[in-house]
Amino acid sequence: MALVVQDVMGKVAVAAHLDASFADLTGIMQRYKVGAVTVIDEYRRPVGVVSEDDLLLKVTAGRGARFIQGPKKWAEHRKAAGMTARHLMTTPAVTVTTETSVDEAARLMHRERIKQLPVVDPATGRIVGTVHQGDLLRVFDRSPEDITNDIEIVARRLDVDPAELRIAVEAGVVRLRGWIPRHSQLLPLLRAVRALDGVVDVRADLAFLFDDLLVPPPLL
Repeated sequence: MALVVQDVMGKVAVAAHLDASFADLTGIMQRYKVGAVTVIDEYRRPVGVVSEDDLLLKVTAGRGARFIQGPKKWAEHRKAAGMTARHLMTTPAVTVTTETSVDEAARLMHRERIKQLPVVDPATGRIVGTVHQGDLLRVFDRSPEDITNDIEIVARRLDVDPAELRIAVEAGVVRLRGWIPRHSQLLPLLRAVRALDGVVDVRADLAFLFDDLLVPPPLL
C-alpha cells in the first residue's frame, strides 16, 4: 500500500499569522531551522508562504528605487518594503493534504522547487502539520527484504508466480530475472514494481512463455 503524507509528515505546523512581523518570521525560521514559514488566516488556513528569499529582499529595500525597471522589479520592491507577513508573503500557498501520496508530494516539491509543504486537513483546509524533503526521503530507507515481499505480492496479484522470478534489491534498485506466463503481463508488472515505496529504479531481464500480444498475419 502506497504511503501518504500523513504517514511521514511532521506534526508541528510551522506557521505564522498575517500580522506576524519581520522579527517574528525570522525568529520562527531560526527556532525550527526551516527556510520558509506558512502564513495562515484567522481560521488556520494557509494563504501564503514567506521564504528566506522573501525576507532577503528587505536587505535591498529602498536602495536604488529610482532605477527599478519593469513591473516585476517594482512588485519585488514593494514587497520588500512590507513589515508584516501579509505584505512579505508569496501567494498562493502550495499545499498538500494528509491523504496526498508521498510520490505526488515529492513531484510537487520538485516542480515548485520548494523544500517543504504545509499539510492541510482535507475537510477543513486548516493546517495540521508540515512535510519536508527529508520526511519524503525516509520512504527510500526500506529494507531489501520488505521491498522483495511487496514485489512478490504484486506478482501474485498479476498472476505471476514469484517462484519463477529472481529478485535482487540494492539501494532501492530492483533487478528482475526469470519467466512470466504472458507477454501482456510484462508492462503491468514493471509499472507496479516501480510504483512501490522505496523503489528507485527497475531493471528487468524477463522472458515470457506465450506472446499474447503477437498479431497474426491476415489470412489471404
